[in-house]
Amino acid sequence: MKIRCYVSMLLLLAFLSAGYSGEQLSVVADGAKVEKLAGDFQFTEGPAADAKGNIFFTDIPNNRIHKWSLDGKLSTFRENSGGANGLYFDKKGNLLTCEGGGRRLVSIDPKGNVTVLADKYQDKKFNSLNDLWPDPKGGIYFTDPRYGNREGMEQDGEHVYYLSPDRKSIVRVIDDMVRPNGIIGTRKGNRLYVADHGGKKTFVYTIKKDGTLSDKKLFAPEGSDGMTIDNEGNIYLTTNAVVVYNKKGEKIETIKVPEGPANVTFGGKDKKTLFITARTSLYSVRMRVKGI
Repeated sequence: MKIRCYVSMLLLLAFLSAGYSGEQLSVVADGAKVEKLAGDFQFTEGPAADAKGNIFFTDIPNNRIHKWSLDGKLSTFRENSGGANGLYFDKKGNLLTCEGGGRRLVSIDPKGNVTVLADKYQDKKFNSLNDLWPDPKGGIYFTDPRYGNREGMEQDGEHVYYLSPDRKSIVRVIDDMVRPNGIIGTRKGNRLYVADHGGKKTFVYTIKKDGTLSDKKLFAPEGSDGMTIDNEGNIYLTTNAVVVYNKKGEKIETIKVPEGPANVTFGGKDKKTLFITARTSLYSVRMRVKGI
């Protein structure tokens, strides 16, 4: 009995020395604050980190893709971006891009060469592709809402699609949302989170072997523009602030930003900096957690 009590006391001391207090640890690094990195844009969106941790993001009205380097320098990666919105790098270092104005999904290699991956579903042009997530198999999920003028809209609604890894087929995987927007998946590729920005809710799905989805569940009672995920499985939504939910769907933190955030991603050398695109500016904050 004395031995058990002694072991229990050692375990308790270990938890206390590790900073355990029975309260949820903040996802933000101790003492860190949101900092403005660059400004004077029109509407920033789609942040994505390359393999080194440099951040690429879009300025939609100005039709550009910008790069924020590890050494804190801003440059223009691409002019005439096709109204680029959501971005994501694939395993080969190509920048996957949702062209809202061009109404297509493209891949841009490191030299700037553009390859069109998808621009139609059932011989009809997409609405205005918004956000995307490539799965571990090489397939790509993307959202296709329609904001603003609906003239020329060929699809019968605003849906979510999956481009197969071999790039030969496109499947509509969600067809019951008001206006899908932000999208992110887990590291293992077994769950997909999709925000219905129009319906003001966020859902989680089970990803099946063929890429289709099942077991739809309400994850959060609010929508989002862009989304990301950290190494603890927490989901980051962008509303009037960056709102963080744990994997159980419980809201655990709110990160306030001077401007309304549109999208978020992890980057930097150690992937422990959260980059936030917010209206006319790019912001960042050091984190306790890291991106995946």
